[in-house]
Amino acid sequence: MLVVPVLIAVAYFTLLERKFLSAIQRRSGPNVVGVYGLLTPLADGMKLLLKETIIPSSANKFLFVLAPVLTFVFALLG
Repeated sequence: MLVVPVLIAVAYFTLLERKFLSAIQRRSGPNVVGVYGLLTPLADGMKLLLKETIIPSSANKFLFVLAPVLTFVFALLG
């Protein structure tokens, strides 16, 4: 119950950071998806979830998939 609101908050803080940096660099920021770019974090999340998983043929497939999951779990517990 705590992870989802934190992930959403981080996504919108990232959007805020992008807008701030684009203003400093005098370029248009992430305003493509939705009104004022408010749907950009959701589009980024969908892009991340729908990416193809590429597993090297010589890698141990179980460990290759398990390692990021364990890293995330240990980061939450630590």
